[in-house]
Amino acid sequence: MRSLTAVEQFLHERAHRFLGPAPAGGLRWTLAEFLVFGLKQAWACIFGASLLAVIFGARLWYPEDAALARNDFLTIAAVVIQVVMVAARLETLRELRVIVLFHLVGTVMELFKTGAGSWSYEAEGVLRVGAVPLFSGFMYASVGSYMVRVYRLFDLRFARYPRRWITAIVALGIYANFFSHHYVFDFRWVLLAAVVVVFGRCVMHFRVFRRSLRMPLLVAFLLVALFIWIAENIATWSHAWLYPSQVNGWHLVSPDKLLSWFLLMIISVVLVAWVYKPVAPDGAVAPSGPLGGGAAGVEPDSPEWCGVAGTLQRPRSSPAMSARRRIQS
Repeated sequence: MRSLTAVEQFLHERAHRFLGPAPAGGLRWTLAEFLVFGLKQAWACIFGASLLAVIFGARLWYPEDAALARNDFLTIAAVVIQVVMVAARLETLRELRVIVLFHLVGTVMELFKTGAGSWSYEAEGVLRVGAVPLFSGFMYASVGSYMVRVYRLFDLRFARYPRRWITAIVALGIYANFFSHHYVFDFRWVLLAAVVVVFGRCVMHFRVFRRSLRMPLLVAFLLVALFIWIAENIATWSHAWLYPSQVNGWHLVSPDKLLSWFLLMIISVVLVAWVYKPVAPDGAVAPSGPLGGGAAGVEPDSPEWCGVAGTLQRPRSSPAMSARRRIQS
């Protein structure tokens, strides 16, 4: 398991102490796995869930005649949440770098999209750039926060992960299309086909508690996009922003937006993959072919490449490393 923060290590040890005695294969063992899966997902979402709770609460209880504009309150609240997470060591500085990158990429898109009339914010507050309140960038950052935390908490591994330079080209095409489709042909369906070709063979391996599971990466993208769409409906109901069709009365965001969020997931995964190099499961095969498709993130001259005929083996472990693995497993 990848290194945990101090708080996560404490919770991890308590979970093992409480759930460890459950017999393998029994009902209690199954329930323990399900419980840990839910808790890890909730922990991975802590930044986004906290921000969404503040947005929802401000919609219900923030005074209309308050001296501080609601958008400025939301921006300050987002900054406070971020500072608390770093100060309390709920988030690492390495993860913070990824989140800042998401913030910048999202803010650039917001500036363009609001100017093009794709959606709008209430015209209030001073903590804004043009028509975009600064808290909007934190909503993209919450996606980045989830991505890097779930990568670590579930010890994600990827079989047949494509070569990163190819995924970068696809991600750049998706990002460019979010802008260019206002002026030229919308290539989103072409880009979707490219995503299926590039990522279609990739399988994600993730560890819950004592069990490792597998899932096609495209299915994982779709599930995350679905939950972002649900969060988007909560945010638009709370008037964090509105689409043009919602200005005269709120309604559910069109399911068509699922495709946009699905494509955004590709950008998110590629950004995270450049900071956290994808690692293959044990015993995977070396990368081969133009799209890769082997041991993601492992090169033949790396320490992990110690087998023959293209197989991966773990480096020999010291007694201290073995003891640490027993504590964490």
